[in-house]
Amino acid sequence: MADVNRGNRPLSPHLTIYRPQLTSITSILTRITGNALIVATVLVIWWFFAASTSEAYFNLVNAVLLSWFGQTILILSTWALWYHLLAGIRHLIWDNALMMDIETAERLGWVVIGGSVVLTVMTVLVV
Repeated sequence: MADVNRGNRPLSPHLTIYRPQLTSITSILTRITGNALIVATVLVIWWFFAASTSEAYFNLVNAVLLSWFGQTILILSTWALWYHLLAGIRHLIWDNALMMDIETAERLGWVVIGGSVVLTVMTVLVV
C-alpha cells in the first residue's frame, strides 16, 4: 500500500547544518589518498619505463619529475603514502574493537594527521 504521509516526514539533515566529525573526514581522506597513490605509482612506472628505453627519454622523464611540479607531486605522494599507512593501522586497531570511544577515536585521527606530516618531513629531509 502506498505511504500517504510521505510529505509529513522530516528530511535528512542537509549539508549546511551537518558538522563533519574528524573521524569521517579522516575516513574520506583515506579513500582519497588511496586513489591518489595510483597516480604516484603510474609516475614511478613511467620513470622505470623511461630508464629501460633510452637515455634521451629517461632524461625527459627525469626532468619532469625533478621539476617543481614533479617534486610537489612526489612530496604529496609521500604524504599520501604515510597517511594511508597510518590510517590503515588505525583501522586495524578498530577492527579489533579497540580505542573506539569518541575521545580516543578523535585522538587517533589527530595522530594519523600529525604522524603523516612528521614522517613526510623526515622522509624528505633524509632523501
